[in-house]
Amino acid sequence: MRKLKLIEHISLDGVIQIHDCPGEDDFPYGDWTAPYRTAAGLEKVLAEFGEQFDLVLGRKTYDAWSGWWPTAPKSPIADRINAATKYIVTHRPESLQWGPVEGIGANFLEAVHRVKAKDGADLILSGSSTLTSAILEHGLADELLLFVYPVLLGKGKRLFAEGTPARAFEFLRTHALPSGILINNYQVAGPLPIQS
Repeated sequence: MRKLKLIEHISLDGVIQIHDCPGEDDFPYGDWTAPYRTAAGLEKVLAEFGEQFDLVLGRKTYDAWSGWWPTAPKSPIADRINAATKYIVTHRPESLQWGPVEGIGANFLEAVHRVKAKDGADLILSGSSTLTSAILEHGLADELLLFVYPVLLGKGKRLFAEGTPARAFEFLRTHALPSGILINNYQVAGPLPIQS
């Protein structure tokens, strides 16, 4: 069975939003991750993504990424993302243009189960905060990787919304980059036990 790794770039206060999203409040910070990008950081991103992987994305993330990655300058990360099979949660699979791609429909929990059971490269979910909570709730994630930036944003879409089911994680490792980013790896341990 393939592993599913959740990889997110996140502020200290849990925000993962990078730009304005259609239909959402104005987000004044643009790409707040840009000042922290370094060659060392890119090397760690490449290492964590691996040589080969496939992607599980929500429709908004797919649309945002498809506006950049297909025409991005040639690089190891662009080549790997463009080559990955993209499994997209969408009601409009006929409109998916950036491939290789497969629309997995509205019953995405069953579809992610099916995709994980296939032979192939491990799966990465990045962005797509709406999917993250459901994937954790139903025990489909294996690992959580957070690139934690030394900023507080105060507003924006957060990785875990109010009402996300309680979960326990086993700490695996951490790595500090000179730019101030902390890279924290966790293994999903399951539901958080209720203390009496």
